[in-house]
Amino acid sequence: MTFVDFLPRSNRVRIVEAAAGPARSAYLQQAVRVESRSGTRGWCLNVDLEVGGPWAGLNTWLSEMLPDLLRQAPDLVTQHDYELAMLLPTVVRRIPVRNPNLTDLSFGAERTRNYAADRAYRVVHGLIDLLTAWHARSRAERWVLALDGLDRAGSLVRLLFSEWLRRCGDRLPLTLLIAVDPGRAADVETLFPAFPASVQALRLPTDPQDTTAPGEYTRRMVALEACIGEDPLEMEANLPALIRGWDRSDHPGRADLYRYEALATYTTRGLYADARVYGEAILPALERSGTDRTRLLNTYVKLYNCLVGLGEAEPALELTSRALALSPEPRQALTWHYLMAMLHARYLPVRDVALAEHHLDLGLREIEKADLTRHERLFQTAFNRNGLALVRHFQGRRAEAIALCKTAFDDLDAEFRPDEHQLHRSVLIYNIAQVYDAMREPDEATAYYSRALALDPNYSEYYNERGNVYLRTGELTLAAQDYARAIVLSPPYPEVWTNLGQCQALAGLDDLAVRSYSRALDLLPGQGLALLGRAQCFDALEQLQDALSDYTAVLELDGPDPMVLANRAGVLYRMGRPEEALADLDHAIALDPTSEELQENRAIALAGVA
Repeated sequence: MTFVDFLPRSNRVRIVEAAAGPARSAYLQQAVRVESRSGTRGWCLNVDLEVGGPWAGLNTWLSEMLPDLLRQAPDLVTQHDYELAMLLPTVVRRIPVRNPNLTDLSFGAERTRNYAADRAYRVVHGLIDLLTAWHARSRAERWVLALDGLDRAGSLVRLLFSEWLRRCGDRLPLTLLIAVDPGRAADVETLFPAFPASVQALRLPTDPQDTTAPGEYTRRMVALEACIGEDPLEMEANLPALIRGWDRSDHPGRADLYRYEALATYTTRGLYADARVYGEAILPALERSGTDRTRLLNTYVKLYNCLVGLGEAEPALELTSRALALSPEPRQALTWHYLMAMLHARYLPVRDVALAEHHLDLGLREIEKADLTRHERLFQTAFNRNGLALVRHFQGRRAEAIALCKTAFDDLDAEFRPDEHQLHRSVLIYNIAQVYDAMREPDEATAYYSRALALDPNYSEYYNERGNVYLRTGELTLAAQDYARAIVLSPPYPEVWTNLGQCQALAGLDDLAVRSYSRALDLLPGQGLALLGRAQCFDALEQLQDALSDYTAVLELDGPDPMVLANRAGVLYRMGRPEEALADLDHAIALDPTSEELQENRAIALAGVA
């Protein structure tokens, strides 16, 4: 069977179920060759997580395209340097990331903050922007991507192709040819709800038994390790190959050393869902053996970070309880009491600040008992008291929260060199800013946000949050400047674009606000605030059909609201539909019967009906 016999060419998503192996790969390659005869550009990508890691297929594809990008679109390479470095670790030798922040630059004991899970989602959307812009620059009529093993891909690869079609599928000439194991088509069809897939099962030869001797794999892996040496970039780039190769060698246990390295590396990058796969693969053996408690506890810490990053607090609680039972040494126990406190203060569905404080106090006692250097003790105490500051903030004891953070900062500032614990110092100052922000003391809040930015000038979120303070105080120019800087410093995220839209709308820049709100909604549909803001701007611009669509979407999303119903009624009335306007106003008045303005508007609508 040739590809032309296979599936309707009109389908953007075409899925074939067939056994994995050389025959399936050859089938996809033939499919790409057939498609390319019409001038279409095509690629065949193996996206199996086991084969290529969290960015499997995408990394090889971007590596292949990079020379052309550098020649023909160097501005895109510069704009998306962060995303490229995430996929291609060694690329930073040629294309250094322009704006690394302290979270990027801090390692080991210095790294006291992990990224939220949405940081990885931002990278996905930045890559979509890069690929879409490159498609436009390359003037290709159509791209065809054959994705071998999408059912085995990591979470971010699946997300990228799902979101790329959602965001651009209506206008981008892109076709996905997807190969999955028999019976797995339904697993990937759900990724493309707006593009019904054509599915066909094929009988192809199964994957032949690997006849390579284990000793040959050992030889190859030893040679690869020698090539990598102590280079951390090469290590990260080759982790999937090392795991896969040692698994097939005559020393398969060595693969777990690299799974642990993958867990540590990908957790640091914020790739929590995919990092977790590696941690859960090595955990049973570590727990059974009981011979390497340090590595077991370190694995627990990294899995804890994955679980809380993914919002799975209950499993994190169970894991933390196990870890505490295995941590009789004060140096170990102090960490687990802190992490338990954060679960009860921040992550569990029911907050228990008293229990969080109890664990912080227990952690402080372990710090006092532990065999630590003076500087280690000072830092651990400052870190613990920052946790207590969070508890005090939740208790409404905000002056105490500020005092705790200030004391911790002053202690670090007095005892450590300026280049030591910069990240945690910036976090302490940022936390003070957040407390002042919650107290609605804008001058103090902006002053401390500015101090945090002086310490970590490339952290996008600091600009976004200082911009929010300026927005509330009506300093729209300063707010817009901060939002613009936040946008430059990070792959795209919807919150900052919504905030910029709010700022532009308040400044009367309705056209610009519509663009910003639309960008936010492109990144994350179904945001009520962005939809409402855009509806109001469309309303002001007399783009009535667009305003009607957005007001309706807000009501469907958030339920009936008197103000939104009244606004939609105004649009309907101006569109010559007074009966519908009257119905909306009747509904609004039923929700808010004391509003004189609604009654007046109803009288106008009623006159229009008459």
